[in-house]
Amino acid sequence: MEQRSCLLGCVVAALLWSVTAAQLRYSISEGVSEGTAVGNIAKDLGLDRSTLKERKCRIVSTGGEPLFQVNQRDGVLYVSRDIDREEVCAQSSACLLNLKTVLENPLEVHYVAVEVMDVNDHSPVFPETEKTMEISESVMPGARFQLKPARDRDSGMFSVQQYKLSHNEHFRVEVKDKGEDGKIPILVLHKALDREAAASHSLVLTAVDGGKPPKSGEMRIKVNVMDVNDNHPIFSQDVYSVSLIENAPQGTTVVQVNATDLDDGQNGEVVYSFGDSVSETLVSVFDINHITGELIVIGSLDYETKEKYEIEIQASDKGPAPLTSEKSVIIKIVDVNDNAPEIEVTSFFSSISEDSKPGTTVALVSVNDLDSGLNGKVVCSITDDVPFALTPSLQDRMYSLVTKSPLNREEESKYDIKLVAVDSGKPALSSEKMISVIVSDVNDNRPQFSQSPYTFYLSEGNKPGEFVFSVQAFDLDENDNSVITYHISRERNEESKVTSFLNINSDNGHISALKSFDFETVKSFHFQVVATDSGSPSLSSNVTVNVFILDQNDNPPVILYPVNSNGSAEGVEEIPRNVNAGHLVTKVRAYDADVGYNGWLLFSLQQVSDHSLFGLDRYTGQIRTLRSFTETDEAEHKLVILVKDNGNVSLSATATVLVKVVEPKEAFAASDVKSSAKVDEDTDVTFYLMITLGSVSVLFIISIIVLIAMQCSKSTDYTSKYLQETNYDGTLCHSIQYRSGDKRYMLVGPRMSIGSTIVPGSHANTLVLPDRRRPSEEVWNSYDNKIRQ
Repeated sequence: MEQRSCLLGCVVAALLWSVTAAQLRYSISEGVSEGTAVGNIAKDLGLDRSTLKERKCRIVSTGGEPLFQVNQRDGVLYVSRDIDREEVCAQSSACLLNLKTVLENPLEVHYVAVEVMDVNDHSPVFPETEKTMEISESVMPGARFQLKPARDRDSGMFSVQQYKLSHNEHFRVEVKDKGEDGKIPILVLHKALDREAAASHSLVLTAVDGGKPPKSGEMRIKVNVMDVNDNHPIFSQDVYSVSLIENAPQGTTVVQVNATDLDDGQNGEVVYSFGDSVSETLVSVFDINHITGELIVIGSLDYETKEKYEIEIQASDKGPAPLTSEKSVIIKIVDVNDNAPEIEVTSFFSSISEDSKPGTTVALVSVNDLDSGLNGKVVCSITDDVPFALTPSLQDRMYSLVTKSPLNREEESKYDIKLVAVDSGKPALSSEKMISVIVSDVNDNRPQFSQSPYTFYLSEGNKPGEFVFSVQAFDLDENDNSVITYHISRERNEESKVTSFLNINSDNGHISALKSFDFETVKSFHFQVVATDSGSPSLSSNVTVNVFILDQNDNPPVILYPVNSNGSAEGVEEIPRNVNAGHLVTKVRAYDADVGYNGWLLFSLQQVSDHSLFGLDRYTGQIRTLRSFTETDEAEHKLVILVKDNGNVSLSATATVLVKVVEPKEAFAASDVKSSAKVDEDTDVTFYLMITLGSVSVLFIISIIVLIAMQCSKSTDYTSKYLQETNYDGTLCHSIQYRSGDKRYMLVGPRMSIGSTIVPGSHANTLVLPDRRRPSEEVWNSYDNKIRQ
């Protein structure tokens, strides 16, 4: 133990190193203490020591706790636990440990070979400390007796090198070198035995190794001299050599040896057994029939563990002093393809950015097959159609898993890659390994709106601050790259005056109006909403929002005539008593600022003194006599006219007309006074009326020509033709829709149909329409069409 401690204390690690094909080689003695430096990998490979920790420099071990580690501060390879060469490499002539050194960012793999040098820390040991031998006295000098060799766990020069026999007159020792099986001691008789002189001999056999100083072990041998049996068994062959496949089942006969003995009786009967040099390992794999000499398989054979067996077979007779002979049976194991390839993935990056360029390394893959020849030749490939490929490395059986085409996370966010390794045996064996690669997101998609453009219809009179409508966008990216915020584009134009009263929730796109909209002030407007994601850098897109204000019945009818000097809707009309039935007394004119059926006015008599005398047209507001006046009729009649619109909740106004019945002369006189007083006014009214009629006629003719041209050039589907009357006073209003080709039009205004007339004296404020259909049905149909748009 003192010698071993001294030797371990004096060991200097990392004595030799060499670089061949990017591989370092060091040597170190077994038994050195933990932390002993083996070599400086960073220095020998020319690596930057300051980046070792950042690049995660480490030793990759596929087994248990690694024997070596790398100091990430200075790049020194050191021993991490006690190394026993006999445990690591058994009795191999050379103990070479291959290490993988891996660095990341960028990925590098370096191979380091560490040779563990043996030290003389074990003494030779015989399998038995005492042995008894029986030798016939008739044995001639030169007879050889093979003994069980001593075993030394050390290798090379530190294994058993020689045997020494204690001094005696009859025996000497010779050594037979059997290579891997070591040196076999053979006891040689060099002087004939004389039982009468000495019945037994005591010998001491000493095994000595090659250490300095050497270590030794002893075995005591007692030789009993037996009486004469002077013929040895003789084998039928000089050499026994056979081939055996490695997967031979138990019970298979390998070979049958045969030996004969010329003696008679029990001295000539031969039994077979294993020689004393056969190890326990061989005994667990093979057995021999003591009678027939058949060598039988009783254990499992593995070419990858041992390719060749040499077994000593001993033939002995049954004489009182048995004579023996030995022959070696050489068994060559034939390899069969019984090992599937193994796939090992190192330095695997489970996530890769979708903007990675083709050729980016994802993982390093190594394959191994314990078989030999073609059975151990392996090809690794990817069977699935994925944007990844395996490229061979300079190192044998190493591959790099790289991208072969651009990635798109929005199309495929995860790839399950199946690696398949197939050897070249017949039949071929294969193995598979799944690798899951996640594609990480980059901000490469702009937000997209669910509609473009948006069109909303908003009823006027909305409450300020309330939600009115919303926009929505989505982003195909994920996480922060898909978090969208909204804002309204504030441009310096006329539309900005309206959009300044709009507010948008930046998180959900809900838009609220800060003021109430009035259809009579603004009928439509548009603005831009911008959606921006939270990526870096952020991406955005915009959409146009068109808003149409829908009219509500919020304006009551306004009486235009009659109106007296103080502004109240009251008037006085005088008519001669001698007028006939159907005489136009007067016309009530009214106006409603709303449009559509909200502005369509109907007239009715709310109060009248004589229902049989006066009648009111519900559409025009004209008051006419229903019959001639009689002497008994009152001279003065009061008519209260109710004017109301057609809104869901109709609004109304009333006008009062006082009709005075006068004698014809008085009526004519009053008429002359009125005519002279209003002559100037009537002249102006007539002039304006002529201009209005002329404009309407010209517009009507132009519209007819345009519609005819459109009908001839395209297939046009429309419902009616409408004209805008310039002096429209709101008495009757419709909304009309029609198509022309692939475009859709909507006209809002008074309806003028064939047969409509303008009543003189009405200042073109009221249209007289023929009562051909129910008004309510026509208005509702046109409104439904507008809502569907």
